[in-house]
Amino acid sequence: MAPELTIDLDAVVANWRTLATVHGGPTAAVVKADGYGLGADAVAPALLAAGARHFFVAHLSEAVALRPKLPGAMIDVLHGFSAAEAGAYTVFDLAPVLGNLPEIAAYQAFARRAGRALPALLHIDTGMHRLGLSVAELSAIVADGTRLQGIAWCYAMTHLASAELPDDPQNVAQLARFEAACAVLPAMGRSVANSSGIFLGAAFRSDLARPGAALYGINPTPGHANPMRPTVRLTAPVLQVRQIGIGDNVGYNAGWTASRPTRVATVALGYADGYHRAVSGRAQAAFEGARVQLIGRVSMDLLTFDVTDHPGVVPGSRLELIGPAVPPDEVAEWAGTNGYEVLTSLGNRFAREFAPL
Repeated sequence: MAPELTIDLDAVVANWRTLATVHGGPTAAVVKADGYGLGADAVAPALLAAGARHFFVAHLSEAVALRPKLPGAMIDVLHGFSAAEAGAYTVFDLAPVLGNLPEIAAYQAFARRAGRALPALLHIDTGMHRLGLSVAELSAIVADGTRLQGIAWCYAMTHLASAELPDDPQNVAQLARFEAACAVLPAMGRSVANSSGIFLGAAFRSDLARPGAALYGINPTPGHANPMRPTVRLTAPVLQVRQIGIGDNVGYNAGWTASRPTRVATVALGYADGYHRAVSGRAQAAFEGARVQLIGRVSMDLLTFDVTDHPGVVPGSRLELIGPAVPPDEVAEWAGTNGYEVLTSLGNRFAREFAPL
């Protein structure tokens, strides 16, 4: 008996369609980190079949792996251009996202050697201060227009730092900076909104939205009902059920002590499977629609739950650790993280089954 991860590709597609409708224009799909842990090999082709034509990954290796599964689609590499791996961009028809002057110059030189303008996106930093053209670099481009020549610029893009907080003034400030930058650059498409940015209103619509986590069921509107369908269910089997008495301890370092006679179910899943140790003492699982409490510490391969009030839990029963009854955003709250990390942490010790939830 082993943990099982079920992934609903129809729900992923439905979420993409919802996001495209709300955005009201072309909408890409971010499939980095193995499709946020769900399996990019399955997720990306399903989105392509549904009509998605533009995909984003982080690393070049992700783009190379997906190219055979995404014929005719545009695949963009968020981490930019590496001269050491230059050939892959033309062999696999990929477009880098370029975000600094040395990177742009290296790609220009590569395009000259290729004898044609090559596609790319221009990343403008408007306040995140990670990647993207700085104010000084943008000024240098404005002063010398040749710095952008020889490249087929598809879009200028920026990344919103606080889109999940609709009242944060940083959103409007970033948009204003981006629009000011685009006004002094050569004409090209614009890409602004991430998952949460799509819900910020008409001002944040652009020529291409770039949703990621919302495709996979993470709530892009925290504090409000989730407009996305759940896409995953992680279950694990009960290996043993034992009866313990008042004062008996459970787990490493006697992390939990029984205050009543207690039935303890030991479940075959742990932090080696991506179930965060930080949820110890806080998390719950679901059994036939009812919640059961995690007791003791999360260990590498095992969890323990108080099933005293649930006599139907027996060896061989399966508990839902993440899914429609236990959303990843709730697991994230217990772990002190976000739903992105919950999904992308899902391990490789269980097979991914693609079926309706």
